[in-house]
Amino acid sequence: MKRTSDYRNPDITLNSMATSLFTNRTTLSKALRDLGYINFNAYINSLRIEDFINRVNSTFVGHVEADVNACNTLKTRTAYWNLKNKNKLDIYYRYLKQEISRDDLWNLANIDIFKDVINKEIGKETYSSIINQLKENLKDKNLSNVDVIIGGPPCQAYSIMGRASLGEKVKNDPRNQLFKYYVNFLEDFRPKMFVFENVEGFYSAGKGKYFKELKEAVDKAGYYMKDKLLIASDFGVLQSRKRVIIVGWQKELEGKCSYPDFKKINLADKVPSYSNVFDILNDLPPIKLSSDPKVINEVRGENKYISTSNEYLEFSKIRTKDFNILTHHVARFNNENDRKIYSIALDKWFNEKHRLKYKEIPSKLQKHNNINANQNRFNVIKADEKIVNTIVAHISIDGHYYIHPDKKQLRSLSVREAARIQSFPDDFYFEGSRTATFKQIGNAVPPLMAEFIAIEIMKQM
Repeated sequence: MKRTSDYRNPDITLNSMATSLFTNRTTLSKALRDLGYINFNAYINSLRIEDFINRVNSTFVGHVEADVNACNTLKTRTAYWNLKNKNKLDIYYRYLKQEISRDDLWNLANIDIFKDVINKEIGKETYSSIINQLKENLKDKNLSNVDVIIGGPPCQAYSIMGRASLGEKVKNDPRNQLFKYYVNFLEDFRPKMFVFENVEGFYSAGKGKYFKELKEAVDKAGYYMKDKLLIASDFGVLQSRKRVIIVGWQKELEGKCSYPDFKKINLADKVPSYSNVFDILNDLPPIKLSSDPKVINEVRGENKYISTSNEYLEFSKIRTKDFNILTHHVARFNNENDRKIYSIALDKWFNEKHRLKYKEIPSKLQKHNNINANQNRFNVIKADEKIVNTIVAHISIDGHYYIHPDKKQLRSLSVREAARIQSFPDDFYFEGSRTATFKQIGNAVPPLMAEFIAIEIMKQM
């Protein structure tokens, strides 16, 4: 299979693979289980991700990120891949178990990535130095060109929620113009293709002005582009997250490159046993909240899961059956008043399928005078459904919109639970405080969605 690369075929099935190997599906299924794979899809996905990572690692030039915590996370994840490629993941696992420091991890991983991760905010004062660093990285890696540029400006100034919070200030927000630097990168590096990601509100921001300007600038730079509004759930992610995904290609490559034909994933076919979002929460241990706000409410360490992995966790690569080190299962403190409201919200949802409105909360529990402005403040994660509401960066400052579905716990989601809904694997370690970690998760493109997009782009390289 590795030799023929048949796993790249999106239509490959257990039956077709069995036929090509001159065997039957029963024998093949047993052979894959003996090799440690929960099913055929888990096997194919493992080959696809290994193939993708190997190809991407060979061409990675740099990542520009303004947030220092996100940069440190990128460095740690690169350490993971370097160690994995050397069959030394035991070092990374020691870090997860807090047996070695982050500096020890980076040193033992022998990574010379610090120039690759550029911790700078893109702007007039920094652009030249960023370009120079990226060109130096190309030279250091003996590369002559960039194949693909992937990214997008901060979404806060474009999102409907962001515009509402910024008010009139949004008109003068410098982040509105950051897409122009993206085009500058295209002009400086001339990649074959690019992928531009942003929120749905990018279409309407500035009454459509910014989207129109982007199209005109891309065209002037010598690229064709096509945009689509994609939904994360179509890629197997368990949330209704909508994102504008723009794919562009050099005009001279018209006919060779195009917007990929992303096929919607039917979880019923891929993961027949999948029921609802409870499936990605049930193996995580309950968190007992302290009455002291200074106490960190966290469960972490080896052998902390309360059950084995399952088909969806395997399919999404969130948790493999042999991974057993829990991190970031930490929840924010919730006072007694909030916990009483959470209890009411949970009853409303599970007994009545009704989302709690703020005006329905007993007056003695209401802490805001403007009742109408806080109608949707409290929201239960609807774990008894196939997908849930979108995880956004606002979770970093307010967990009320993400109430855990277990009434015995009466808390908001932990960092690890939010990461799972975003499809981050359990071995993905986020650097920074709990608040910083929530922010990184909420701002991210779901890895499972990003993987499928990247695989289709790589087919055109």
